[in-house]
Amino acid sequence: MAHLFDRHRRLRGSAGLRNMIRETSIGVNDFVAPIFVTEGAGVKEEISSMPGVYHWSLDTMEQELADIVSLGIQSVLVFGVPNHKDSMGTSAYADDGIVQRAIRQMKAKYPELVVVADTCLCAYTDHGHCGVVHTTECGATIDNDESLALLVKTAVSQAKAGADIIAPSNMMDGFVAAIRQGLDEAGFSNTPIMSYSVKYSSAYYGPFREAAHSSPQFGDRKTYQMDPGNAREALREAQSDVDEGADFLMVKPGLAYLDVVRMLRDRYSLPIVIYNVSAEYSMVKAAALQGWIDEKAIVLETLIGMKRAGADLIITYHAKDAARWLRGE
Repeated sequence: MAHLFDRHRRLRGSAGLRNMIRETSIGVNDFVAPIFVTEGAGVKEEISSMPGVYHWSLDTMEQELADIVSLGIQSVLVFGVPNHKDSMGTSAYADDGIVQRAIRQMKAKYPELVVVADTCLCAYTDHGHCGVVHTTECGATIDNDESLALLVKTAVSQAKAGADIIAPSNMMDGFVAAIRQGLDEAGFSNTPIMSYSVKYSSAYYGPFREAAHSSPQFGDRKTYQMDPGNAREALREAQSDVDEGADFLMVKPGLAYLDVVRMLRDRYSLPIVIYNVSAEYSMVKAAALQGWIDEKAIVLETLIGMKRAGADLIITYHAKDAARWLRGE
């Protein structure tokens, strides 16, 4: 046999060797755990399409927070499910809104927990869109600039409640600049913006829309969320957010868009966030419940793939399970 100059297997011969040369690793500090808070009392209601994920009322939310903190997870992303919806999404920016009350309670109990507030209108509008809807003879349209004013009010109200990071997910043009200006004028110049910079109009959001009660009541979101076939457009979206003052850039969904994550990682020095979205979670859970896959192995491989693609942070419904597995539990 001819002499082999490269014997790549030499460095794979033992677990110790493999651990020593591993290029990418994941840890609990990489995870942001989403949490759904709802009105009412005594609520701990499992979301049917997302096994292991619950709606929590403010009096039961402590159970989830205590679990998250005990596992060493340092950040949560808060979504609200309000009682009241209207055409202008007024519950989104009410000082006594469900998210605002939840944030105050979280920060009072766990001041070191990094609380990220999702900033959008879709769960608070009766039409389910992420902005102000006007109906004309040509049909319904989303008013971009009028929507910005309400998103600014929402962001400021969340910052006043104690949110550490504002995460606008609405995909209106100019939303980062508007929110940055609004936060600065309200005295929150040190509050960072985690922008949903590259958010695709995706079929992977289905279970989330059940969880957040945020499905559009007519049409779709394709006029403001991105076409899944476009990658170069993602760079234009991200560049706008960089220019407007974003502190983080996010790609959503995750698995089908790892190439986009890599594009952003190669171009920008800002922290890159990936959202491991609801259907990605639900598909794994469903297959695991059938006994078809090794859930732990699949999840950890998926998460490390997201890190390898260039993500610094991963928003994932697997956060608690992954944290336990990484501790050897």
